[in-house]
Amino acid sequence: MLDPAAPQLVVNSRTLYFSWLPADPDAVAALVPPGLCPRPDRQVFLNQYIVDDETQTSGFGAYSLTYLGVSLLGVDAPGGLNAGGWWTHYVSSSRRVREYAVARGAPVLAGRTRIEVNGEDLLSETEIDGTTVIRARCRVGETGHAISSGHHRYFTQRDGQLLSSAYPFVAEPVAPFEIESLEFLQRNHPMYALRPANPLTIGFGYYSPRSSFAYPGGLSVYRVAAPEPTRPLHQVPASLARSGLPSGS
Repeated sequence: MLDPAAPQLVVNSRTLYFSWLPADPDAVAALVPPGLCPRPDRQVFLNQYIVDDETQTSGFGAYSLTYLGVSLLGVDAPGGLNAGGWWTHYVSSSRRVREYAVARGAPVLAGRTRIEVNGEDLLSETEIDGTTVIRARCRVGETGHAISSGHHRYFTQRDGQLLSSAYPFVAEPVAPFEIESLEFLQRNHPMYALRPANPLTIGFGYYSPRSSFAYPGGLSVYRVAAPEPTRPLHQVPASLARSGLPSGS
């Protein structure tokens, strides 16, 4: 198992990252714990990415990952350009990555992400327990000379504490880029609360075939979180119960 306090580097991942306004703003707001405040528009974000080869990481190996969450008010990332975010779901194909992330408070699930580009058409899907739960379709162009860089700030919860960390990134986005559709396919899955409004209203987004970022070496304690009720075993996702990992928050 990787030391959760150790930093990790990922280079040249294939990344689709964007945000939208939700169909049920109240359900989205209910996912944010006390001590954090969602944006007034309840913006939701999604990052789906794939690391194709173990040589692209400092210790994770090859893997795929999807994380979702709620954009926050008043806790921007360094530089003030990107809003902080609360992770609600964190789906990875790699047990090594899941163990590392759950020790840092991430709400971990086992699953797979795929991104396929055929000419101008991009299809991305996130799968859990053999079932597709998220599907996005995009129109993409070529990688140019533009660079997107900065920091993201994400919050997690562990041992009754809200944790915060800033993640530096450098990406080479394609242009043009357009989100054509986003589907949440399983009504009974907790992710369904984050489904987009109709019509689809996008906040920001890009696709990059070369996106690099780092997991920082330390987590800052933001504040002590309000106590959470213990979930009965039947409420723990099956993918976590089988993996033997704690469910996180």
